[in-house]
Amino acid sequence: MLGFLSFGTALAFLDLSCKAQIEAQEQEKFPRELEGTKGKIRLYRNHNAGFSFGFLKEFPRAVELIPLCVTSGLAGMWLYVCGLKGQFIKKLALTFTLAGAASNLYDRLRRGYVVDYFSIQWKFLKKIVFNLGDLFILKGACLLILSEIVETVRENMR
Repeated sequence: MLGFLSFGTALAFLDLSCKAQIEAQEQEKFPRELEGTKGKIRLYRNHNAGFSFGFLKEFPRAVELIPLCVTSGLAGMWLYVCGLKGQFIKKLALTFTLAGAASNLYDRLRRGYVVDYFSIQWKFLKKIVFNLGDLFILKGACLLILSEIVETVRENMR
């Protein structure tokens, strides 16, 4: 459990560190290409006061309380699963998800908005600005779905 806790904490701090670096720069420096990516990644300094795409930004209290409840529930699930024998993929999935959720929750509670700072310049993704926390949540959700599919297939083969 300590290994997953350390890994998740490192992920959350990595995202928070990137956000702090972006916030420390002048707004006029954005958007710009991330060096070394040959134009495939652009940096932004977006402040999202709502959920994805600014959804519900006119209800700031709800935008704070809903993620607080969801993150608390995730933490409870994480603690429960970490107490089980095996279940490595589920533990890893919940660690990724909780790290991203905690980082974004910190932003919401501390800043009043989530800092989104990069966009992948490919097809429809060009229009979406993410942060690492968002990618951690996505990766965790995908791993969790995959682990459930594998578990279901194994149960049906018995």
